[in-house]
Amino acid sequence: MAEAAPTTTPIQAANPAAKVVLSKVVLNIATGKSGEQLEKAAKVLETLTEQKPSQRKAKKTVRDFGIHKGEPIAVVVTMRKEKAVSVLKNLLQARNNVLSASSFDDMGNVSFGIKEHIEIPGVRYDPAIGIFGMDVCVSLGKHGLRVSSRRRARGDVNIKQRVTKEEAISFFRTVLNAEVR
Repeated sequence: MAEAAPTTTPIQAANPAAKVVLSKVVLNIATGKSGEQLEKAAKVLETLTEQKPSQRKAKKTVRDFGIHKGEPIAVVVTMRKEKAVSVLKNLLQARNNVLSASSFDDMGNVSFGIKEHIEIPGVRYDPAIGIFGMDVCVSLGKHGLRVSSRRRARGDVNIKQRVTKEEAISFFRTVLNAEVR
């Protein structure tokens, strides 16, 4: 006698809320001073992401570096969804698709730096702009995690909804084809 077909497929059996997804990618260039240098850094981020970057101001005065409180010293761009994935793949190529395991934290976040923006594929050197380094911060999450951080009707979320370091490393290996050492 033939066996009965299973009522659920493996895809349906897997919990969709347990799937790790890319929440956001944040690019940051800190110049340490305002003016022309900051405008050039903003132009670099705008060409990379096709978004207008926002400025970040100094929190306190540091006399040794000539920084005054409230002075804009950095530019930041936040990307989400498909744009974040495509830009992140380019940024990983600048690092030869290799990340250190120490770049991952216990909450599903990854941070790494790029020494020169001209290492990113498709970016050409412009002598009028110069060369900038940048910080890349990647935040991973699972569906339903937003319930714990939203403003209205905030609720508790099971600890299983947090992304672990091992899940983040697995995501980078499978989805983004990155090597983690």
